[in-house]
Amino acid sequence: MKIYVFDTNVLLADPGVLLSFPGAELVVPETVLAELDKLKTSRVDPDLRFRGREVSRVLFDLSEQGSLTEGVPLPDGGTLRVATDDNGMPEGLSARNADDRILAVAYHVNEQASADDEVRLITNDLNMLLKAQTLGMPVARHGEGMEASFTRRYIVRPFQRYRIPLAILAVALAVFAAIVFLVLWGEQRNVTASLPPEFKNLLSAQQQSALDYLTRLENNPNDTASLLGMANFYYDQNRRSQAAGDAGSASTFAIQGLRYYQRYLALNPGDLNARADYGALLFYNGRSDEAIRESQQVLAADPNNISALYNLGIFYWQSNRQDLQQAAAQFRKVIGLVKNDADQQGVYKQAGMNLDAIRKAAAAKGISIEGTGTLPSGGTQ
Repeated sequence: MKIYVFDTNVLLADPGVLLSFPGAELVVPETVLAELDKLKTSRVDPDLRFRGREVSRVLFDLSEQGSLTEGVPLPDGGTLRVATDDNGMPEGLSARNADDRILAVAYHVNEQASADDEVRLITNDLNMLLKAQTLGMPVARHGEGMEASFTRRYIVRPFQRYRIPLAILAVALAVFAAIVFLVLWGEQRNVTASLPPEFKNLLSAQQQSALDYLTRLENNPNDTASLLGMANFYYDQNRRSQAAGDAGSASTFAIQGLRYYQRYLALNPGDLNARADYGALLFYNGRSDEAIRESQQVLAADPNNISALYNLGIFYWQSNRQDLQQAAAQFRKVIGLVKNDADQQGVYKQAGMNLDAIRKAAAAKGISIEGTGTLPSGGTQ
């Protein structure tokens, strides 16, 4: 297994880096958390404080999956844990120095790793890099040979793609968050109606709908239409953030979406499309076994549900199971169902591309996948 230990400067340079190492074990030294906390009141560049808050937000969201000190699952199949430096300091390092405490954690992680593990300290600090080398620690700068995050790949309702500039998305969501706060604040003080009409007009049509859902849920927490509307809103925001490369926001939206889907499905368990989307967010959130079960439940009721078939193929293929035979079977079913549907040729082509990639991966592992074929450029199987 690949194990990466992170220096503070790497997280501040790229708050989404914790979601960029598929299948790996990520270790954040406790000292890093303390340094991030200091940024809240430090007189430093406001942008640096903002990035520190972004890192803290990602960690807070992940903490809802379990104990950070024991380890929590990541959306890409890996794990993350916070490690203390209470195993003692290696010779030449001082407990009074924050960098040395981070190095001590990396040193002990490396010492405790098995022969098959590959441990690396990730830092952009030259002094720490040199110190690590004197301790015999494998070390790398962020960006050198790092794998691309699976969170930026294609895992969605197979009928939608999003391309939106990150800056536009950030502004729109900031405005939306401000209005939601004012509405909920005003709900308690009977001043909701005093919001200027122009304020709501700053939102997109989808955000205006979400605002309506939230106000209705304040009056009726079991309004199923509003619960589903909010679940779908966060689902779509998750996908937009993925397309924009904002892994931190994507993770936050996934967690929020799961909550609304759970509430909705508890009241309306027979909605298969909602259950398929719920499964997709479960998978994004690192809960692949649950995602597979949700897709199987959909297919038990509707064996030809395209979304569930397509997503199940992704789940088998990209989870820790890596069941290439099952994954190929799902994509073959999708291809057979949509190949003559003019409205779903995008799904047909993408499923074929996935099938071709699985065939190559299986061949490299010496696995036989009977019936698996490639999708020719002409779009026929």
